[in-house]
Amino acid sequence: MTNQELLRIAMRQSAIDANCCTEDFCQNENRIVLSTSNPDARKYLTLPFYCNLISYGNNIVASVNEEIADVVKEYINKYPVEHCFETPNIHMLNNELQKKDMLICFMAEYFLPDMNVLIAKSCDYETRVLFPEDFANLYTTEWANALCQKRKHLDVLAVAAYDKDRLIGLAGCSADCKVMWQIGVDVLPEYRRKGIASTLTSRLAIEAIHYDKIPFYCAAWSNIRSVRNAIKSGFRPAWIEMTSESIDFVSEINR
Repeated sequence: MTNQELLRIAMRQSAIDANCCTEDFCQNENRIVLSTSNPDARKYLTLPFYCNLISYGNNIVASVNEEIADVVKEYINKYPVEHCFETPNIHMLNNELQKKDMLICFMAEYFLPDMNVLIAKSCDYETRVLFPEDFANLYTTEWANALCQKRKHLDVLAVAAYDKDRLIGLAGCSADCKVMWQIGVDVLPEYRRKGIASTLTSRLAIEAIHYDKIPFYCAAWSNIRSVRNAIKSGFRPAWIEMTSESIDFVSEINR
């Protein structure tokens, strides 16, 4: 599978999530679409969106509630694409959302494997492929990025690293939609900077591809350690998203 094919599949999934056409992400003009629920959307998304901005670099596709559509349209057409996802400009959008008891909440960059460089990396520790029955007892705080307590049924595959019999690193795949599996990874603090995370991430990506699934990786812009791991593991930036949630939702997270 080529990088262009991977990108096309990711765009197709984003179109399902956003309620738009795949081609919308390839246009030079921004697009406003009304959000709706879809059973084929990524399972962790809360649909319909109130305001969700997606960009693959060309433009912005905004999937929104009808009552905020005009405000968002004005916003995304006022500033360059990249500025719409950063301060000081997002304060303008956030001020308007707050009038509707909403706030900007999640902001993330998504990565796809570069098939020209992706290889199974190695480290100084033993690694093993794990299946759900193998990691059923690993839903603890140490492995909260690799496995999701709230959506255990979506965790389908993992690769673990061991120092003798001690589990020291874990990367997990979540079957977030029909064609794409998301990778998360954790390494115990005393074992970091030893190439373990990239070994687990790259090997798990290749395992997912063997299942005819597209692995993807998500990181906050500010999480330099995670972004570095994505790059070292053979992933490259593909798209970005910024979404809103209710004020109550954001307040609960900040408790």
